Amino acid sequence: MVSKLENKNFDEKISLMFDESSKSITDSKILTKKISLAISEILKSLKKNHKIILFGNGGSAADAQHMAAEFIGRYKLERESIPAISFTTDTSIITSIGNDYSFDQVFSRQCSSLVNKGDIVIAISTSGNSKNVLNGCKIAQKNGAFVICLTGKTGGKLKLLSNILLNVPSNDTPRIQESHRIIIHTICEIVELNFST
Repeated sequence: MVSKLENKNFDEKISLMFDESSKSITDSKILTKKISLAISEILKSLKKNHKIILFGNGGSAADAQHMAAEFIGRYKLERESIPAISFTTDTSIITSIGNDYSFDQVFSRQCSSLVNKGDIVIAISTSGNSKNVLNGCKIAQKNGAFVICLTGKTGGKLKLLSNILLNVPSNDTPRIQESHRIIIHTICEIVELNFST
């Protein structure tokens, strides 16, 4: 089995995947004005000493943690730490809420105590329909947060819970995730540049 795989040529498939990813990222430039607005809202919130809260499931959980790390540490520049929390990192909180309540409440329960008026919530879901993400956004809005959602093409149910919807124009989950990452890096870089001045 291994020898057969070694002799197989994957070049065409690899090239196709790069092309598809590039197309998805390029197509996402249609979101430029909404990304710019999201950056302005984040900077406005930070200048008023509010914080950024992030959450999502699976690969989107990793993206939430990645973005929080870029803010807390640094993206490119030496500057003050930017207050950001990912709700996907504390396994004791996640498992206790999942066990005592429901996995559908792992984000909403955290939002109820940690999200304050004026905070920014960044919710990530390729489908836009993850129940725990929807529940988290409902509580975040109730608490007065500004909600930015990163989704796929349709936005799912999150489009009704977003102040800004960054819906990548694709229905292919891996391509959506790759586009989310360039959006995340774009936001981090421009927020950092303006937070540092």
